Amino acid sequence: MKFKIVKDSNPIMRKRSLPVDLPLSKEDKETLDWMLDYLKKSQDDEYAKKHNIKAGVGLAAIQIGLLKRMFVIYYPTKDSVVQYQLVNPVITETSVRKCALEAGEGCLSVDTVHEGLVHRYYKIKLKAYDALSDKEITITATGFDAIVLQHEYDHLNGMFFYDHIDKINPNQELNNEIIL
Repeated sequence: MKFKIVKDSNPIMRKRSLPVDLPLSKEDKETLDWMLDYLKKSQDDEYAKKHNIKAGVGLAAIQIGLLKRMFVIYYPTKDSVVQYQLVNPVITETSVRKCALEAGEGCLSVDTVHEGLVHRYYKIKLKAYDALSDKEITITATGFDAIVLQHEYDHLNGMFFYDHIDKINPNQELNNEIIL
């Protein structure tokens, strides 16, 4: 299985992804496995340099040209590893409070730098089928974890992180916003 990362200039990236039939087809499960493997390899400095790829913590199916509502997340934390293969995710709750990464966000599909704060919900609740655990799950996430989930979720709706940056005042903090 070989895919190429689709760039933000491709019109498909602005399309809304379609729901995925459950139970998962063998092809969809293999695609999710490939996507997860890609993320893991992208975080290996030696592999990434050799294959000229950027490190990523999330990857949506649309980023490999598939209009399917599924994405994978993978990154190590101090205590464990965060990893999911989420299918048909729905954000069911959001906090009033917002947050943003001080250094801004990046994306495997975006080669140009977009300076500014990407305002996101500080806390979210997301329901989805997780192909890794083979069950419906509910994730309650805050801070960085919530940002990563919202970033990938946006891709399913044809949005990019830079759509959230204020064009007039890109570094303007919101009232009561948490800067991470």
